[in-house]
Amino acid sequence: MSGLTIAVISPERTVYEGTADSVVAPAFDGEVGILPGHAAMLTLLGEGELRIGDGTRLSVRGGFLQVADNVVRVVTEHASTAGTA
Repeated sequence: MSGLTIAVISPERTVYEGTADSVVAPAFDGEVGILPGHAAMLTLLGEGELRIGDGTRLSVRGGFLQVADNVVRVVTEHASTAGTA
């Protein structure tokens, strides 16, 4: 099974583009984990840390996450390297 193609986009810029084997995101009602082969879904994001399987950590606030055909798109109101404002 192939990995995930991931894009994290904020109003200012594309924050992250790459591939990894997993994503854990702060959905509005708790964390959601995504692995290759995940069913198509769309969820609202809350505030917290987006963890990408390659070790990337981003702080995100609001927006949504979409999964379709091993592509994860995160469109967020705010994204920065975890631990920064």
